[in-house]
Amino acid sequence: MEMKKSPHYGTLTKTLRLALQWCLLLLIFTISALAQTPNYADALSKSLLYFEAQRSGRLPYNQRITWRDHSGLTDGLEQGVDLVGGYYDAGDHVKFGLPMAFTVTMLSWSVIEYGQQIAGAGELEHALEAIKWGTDYFIKAHTSPNVLWAEVGDGDTDHYCWQRPEDMTTSRQAYRVDENNPGSDLAGETAAAMAAASIVFKKSNPHYSHLLLHHAQQLFEFGDKYRGKYDASVGVVKSYYASVSGYMDELLWGALWLYKATDNIEYFKYVISKAHCFGGIGWAITEFSWDVKYAGVQIIAAKLLMEEKRKEHRHVLEKYQSKAEYYICSCLNKNNGSNNVDRTPGGLLHVRQWNNMQYVSSAAFLLSVYSDYLRHSNQKLNCHRGPVGPDELLRFAKAQVDYILGSNPMNLSYLVGYGPNYPKRVHHRGASIVSYRENKGFIGCTQGYDNWYSRLEPNPNVVVGALVGGPDCQDNFSDERGNYMQTEACTYNTAPLVGVFAKLNQLEDQLFQQNQNSPLIASY
Repeated sequence: MEMKKSPHYGTLTKTLRLALQWCLLLLIFTISALAQTPNYADALSKSLLYFEAQRSGRLPYNQRITWRDHSGLTDGLEQGVDLVGGYYDAGDHVKFGLPMAFTVTMLSWSVIEYGQQIAGAGELEHALEAIKWGTDYFIKAHTSPNVLWAEVGDGDTDHYCWQRPEDMTTSRQAYRVDENNPGSDLAGETAAAMAAASIVFKKSNPHYSHLLLHHAQQLFEFGDKYRGKYDASVGVVKSYYASVSGYMDELLWGALWLYKATDNIEYFKYVISKAHCFGGIGWAITEFSWDVKYAGVQIIAAKLLMEEKRKEHRHVLEKYQSKAEYYICSCLNKNNGSNNVDRTPGGLLHVRQWNNMQYVSSAAFLLSVYSDYLRHSNQKLNCHRGPVGPDELLRFAKAQVDYILGSNPMNLSYLVGYGPNYPKRVHHRGASIVSYRENKGFIGCTQGYDNWYSRLEPNPNVVVGALVGGPDCQDNFSDERGNYMQTEACTYNTAPLVGVFAKLNQLEDQLFQQNQNSPLIASY
């Protein structure tokens, strides 16, 4: 029997063919998008591994970076104090208090803002361990109410040496600040770190949280009462971490974190009363770093305004917010005239030549949290070149992070160990010399330079999660061990990325779920 075709057969066939073509095209685009989307969960877990590579002291049983071993076990012995522990700041073996404290503040702020997202990625325990490794050291370094040990090791002698930390023969001289040798910037930042960490541990470890808060309050009082720049008291630090911005930003920063940790109105009044004379509402800044805290102060103060807290001081908080928005608008290139952060041709923020990535990661974090603040308060940002919504802020933060992870003219991930192509000759003593666990034979200062520093081969150990200094203003990068301006990494480069990676990972998960539930994909 001959089957008769429906008069609509041609139309149905054409419709079905078009639908199949559309679904196939959508599938191709989805696969392509997935291939190009960075793996933020992987970047997050790798970023937290980096802090284990930077550990000083006796390493714990659950140490995951196995090419490292115990080091600096006599730190503080000459001075009769236990200063074992803490972090090496970069590719050398000096423990510098100011950048270490800023690193811990930023790790803690990441957990405060994005703890849920970090936990969702299964990395909260590692984040807490990274914070506690720093705060345990600060507790040791704060030996009495008005004494804080500022540095262990000497940058000059350390830089003459190329050794594994496990072989260290350089000076482990320790330096401190006290009533006669003040260091308000160091005390203020360490107070901020311990106050922020006290918020992090408040539920999971209340006793430890209370201990941190006690130290934070004492340190802030010490820094405020005996005022002075720490680099004037500890001269050896000037060539490495000079306090160019002074100490007023750190005192505001410390007070604000103590207010967040305690809800004590006195700390808030400090931030309000000192707003003008300490530059909090005077300085319009285009960087946020281990040295310059004003943008961070201004953004947290702006959040208080958005939450409509402390309305009686609204006029001062509005001035803080104005300066916070100046910083954000400068990153977005939406300020008037030349009041913007420069960018490379590839779109990366470029503040200065040496270790530029520190400013990129800290900007990405501040843009991300400010985007959240705007969204929650249903507000927009008012830049000179027009209003900006929270989505635009987050998109730009994501673009900076994606550049770091390989979406750049060099097709290179600047986060070491992430992706197929990343710097292999990081300026890092421990990574560039055969692991102590593999070869326990002593390697001296000059031997390290002769046999390992000058090698053209990649480092024998990968310092996973390190964010290197990054490319120059034209997006060029040279992967050479001696090119320390570009290939050295620092703890405060990676720390702000922890929260941003977690935030972006959650958004990618949500997008994936939405795509999975799409009627078109489901029917296909």
